[in-house]
Amino acid sequence: QDPFTAFHLDKTLVRKYMSPLLIGELAPDQPSFEPSKNKKLVEDFRELRATVEKMGLLNPNHVFFILYLCHILVLDVAAWLTIWYFGASTVPFLCSAVLLGTVQAQAGWLQHDFGHLSVFSKSRWNHWVHKFVIGHLKGAPASWWNHLHFQHHAKPNCFRKDPDVNMHPLFFALGKTLSVELGVQKKKFMPYNHQHKYFFIIGPPALVPLYFQWYIFYFVVQRKQWVDLAWMLTFYIRFFLTYLPFLGVKGVLGLHLLVRFIESNWFVWVTQMNHIPMHIDYDKNVDWFSTQLQATCNVHQSFFNDWFSGHLNFQIEHHLFPTMPRHNYWKVAPLVKSLCAKHGIEYQCKPLLTAFADIVHSLKDSGELWLDAYLHR
Repeated sequence: QDPFTAFHLDKTLVRKYMSPLLIGELAPDQPSFEPSKNKKLVEDFRELRATVEKMGLLNPNHVFFILYLCHILVLDVAAWLTIWYFGASTVPFLCSAVLLGTVQAQAGWLQHDFGHLSVFSKSRWNHWVHKFVIGHLKGAPASWWNHLHFQHHAKPNCFRKDPDVNMHPLFFALGKTLSVELGVQKKKFMPYNHQHKYFFIIGPPALVPLYFQWYIFYFVVQRKQWVDLAWMLTFYIRFFLTYLPFLGVKGVLGLHLLVRFIESNWFVWVTQMNHIPMHIDYDKNVDWFSTQLQATCNVHQSFFNDWFSGHLNFQIEHHLFPTMPRHNYWKVAPLVKSLCAKHGIEYQCKPLLTAFADIVHSLKDSGELWLDAYLHR
């Protein structure tokens, strides 16, 4: 019930599509609550959810999102004006790349808002604008994001259910339990005891330009998502037409690669700081609140942190209430902290640089656990 409530705006509409999934009803004498879940915690969270709805914290401020979109468009135009006015020499070229990299990162956070249906009251309105933001402003498919991201939210850090931890075990050994298991099985796809070092090579710099960039086209063609492909092409056509007269073909390709490099570093550090250092394991089928809290942590609030991370410094609140507009996370945070304190659940919140460092420290720790199990167990 809790994931269903968390993900859907129009629950009446969604229930119409759920009838074919009904496989039966529980007999009156059968327990309706799983023993692996904390019943009192579930009840308290549902009470919190009701309080959140009464407080109006699920209602968006449209002015916030309009201004956010405007600041992205202003940066996009500023990047082009820099090349147009100052020419294509090294300094203007690099300045334009930084501006465009910022556009890509910030448009990434904005498309995340629409993808989670947190801007408009109607799901289809969010879906329409989502295609524009992720498709035309970023050159990526909305269907690809939806396919991966909702799996991640349903079971964060659960191996084989959360696609965001699929890098285990091919590239990284993640989590204490999984790393030891890998070592005991004598499996070694990479020198995991050095993963905290090679993360700086195959992680932040490479994910977007070397993997996402080609995979998104494979995804839309394989699944015949032609509307998404059309939106993506509008981004690339616009990008090449606006910069080609100043930079030539090689210059445009170089600018695009540099922008993706900047975006990739920004994206990976921000998205992984909340999850990689946290508990990673197989799905234990615990309650919704516990599932989210053991897999997510927060980063301290400040104007810069909010902007830099697209308010994903409030990752805990975002995971508990994925349709909540991000400008309200700070309002619900004290209520979530109170519920955590009542049930003895750790609510982690740390400085931004500490959160970045914890990614590396956690990779080092799990790599050492793998090596010890590999050699001695």
